[in-house]
Amino acid sequence: SKMATGGKSKKHGKEKLSQNEEERLEQQHFLRVISAFRHYRTHSLQRLDKAEKCFRQLPAYQQKLLPNHMAHLGELQTCVEKNYDFLLNIIKMTENMFENKDYTGNGDVYSNDTDGVVSENTLPLPREFDMDKVKTTLKQFVRDWSAEGKDERDGCYKPIIDEIQQRYPAEQCDPWEVSILVPGAGLGRLAWELARLGYQCQGNEWSFFMLFASNYILNKCEGVNSITLHPWIHQFCNNRTSRDQARPVAIPDIDPHSLPQIGNFSMTAGDFLEVYKEQDSWDCVATCYFIDTAHNIVSYVETIHNILKPGGYWINLGPLLYHFADMANEVSIELSYEDLRSVIQEFGFEILKEDTKRPTMYIQNTKSMLHYEYDCVYFVARKPVEDSHNHSIHSEVV
Repeated sequence: SKMATGGKSKKHGKEKLSQNEEERLEQQHFLRVISAFRHYRTHSLQRLDKAEKCFRQLPAYQQKLLPNHMAHLGELQTCVEKNYDFLLNIIKMTENMFENKDYTGNGDVYSNDTDGVVSENTLPLPREFDMDKVKTTLKQFVRDWSAEGKDERDGCYKPIIDEIQQRYPAEQCDPWEVSILVPGAGLGRLAWELARLGYQCQGNEWSFFMLFASNYILNKCEGVNSITLHPWIHQFCNNRTSRDQARPVAIPDIDPHSLPQIGNFSMTAGDFLEVYKEQDSWDCVATCYFIDTAHNIVSYVETIHNILKPGGYWINLGPLLYHFADMANEVSIELSYEDLRSVIQEFGFEILKEDTKRPTMYIQNTKSMLHYEYDCVYFVARKPVEDSHNHSIHSEVV
C-alpha cells in the first residue's frame, strides 16, 4: 500500500516557510537520501581500498604471516556488491511510494542507467553523516526483521506488546476497536506485531532512510528469509573472527504479508508534531526509542497528551540520547528524566508503572567484542478520564 505523507513543515524561528520553499527542501532531502543509497558501493569500496593499501605496505615477510587477508578483503567486496544490489532495489521502489507527493522531479531518479537508477554523478554528493545512516539502515533490518534481532526485539518491543495485551485483553474487548499509534516506527516491526494481534495500528516515521526501507520490507518483500544481507562488514574492529565480519543475515524472519486481517495496519510519513493534531483520537501511543528524537521533547509530551483519548495510555521505553544535542544550528532541549517526568505529570498524566533501569540494546552486533547497553526508562502513563489540566496546543511548536 502507498504511504500517506503528512505535513513536514519545519519552522525556522517564527517564520513558516512558503509552500514552494518547503517542497524544494523536502525534494532536496529526498534526493540526498537517494544519493546516499546510490553512493554506498563507491563509499564502501574506498574503505576496502584503504585496507588493501595498508596491507600492501607491510614488509613481504609480514604479509606472508597473513595468507588469508587479501582473500578476506575480496570477500568483503563481494558482500558490498550484494548489499548494494539490495539497496538499489529499495530505491527503485521509492517511485510513486507516496500517495500525495512526488519528490522525484518527473521521474529523473529512475533513469535507464544500467541498473535502473540515475547515475550517482548526477546526484548531490552525500555527507559522511548520510553514509553512516545507510549503514545503520542495514543494521535496522537485523533488529526488526531477522532471527538474529529477536533478543533485541524481546527486550524493547515485548514489554510494550505485553502491556497493551494486559490493558486491552482480547477476551474483554475487540482489538479492532483499539487504535494504537507508534511514532518513530522505523522499519515497522513493533507496529506490525500489534496489527498482527488485531489492533488498529499506525506507524509514523519522518526519516526517508527508514521510510524507503520500511516501504520495501512491508510492501515488496517476497517470502521468509528471501534476502541475504551482510550488515556487519563495515565493522573493522572488535571482530573475533574474519568470518564474523562477513557473516550473512537473512531477512525477513516472518512474512510481512502474513497479517491475519486487511486494513488495520498503516504507515504515515511526516513530522509527528505536524501530522497528529486531532484531539482525543487514539486509545494508546507506544513510543520505543523515540522521545529523544525531538528538538523539543516538551512538545512531544504535549502532542501525545493532546491526541490520546481520555483514559488512554502512553507506553514508553527508551533512553534520552537527544538526537540534536551536538548539532550546530539545531534547536535541542535536553532534559534529565527527573525533569521530563515532572513535565509529564504537569500535563496531567498519571504514571502507573515505572522502571528507570531497564537494560536494552539497539542495533548491536551480537558477535562483536564491544556492546553498548542502555539502562532505559520504561513507563506506562494514563491520561485521566476527567482531565483537569486542559493543555491544548496554543503555542508555536519548536
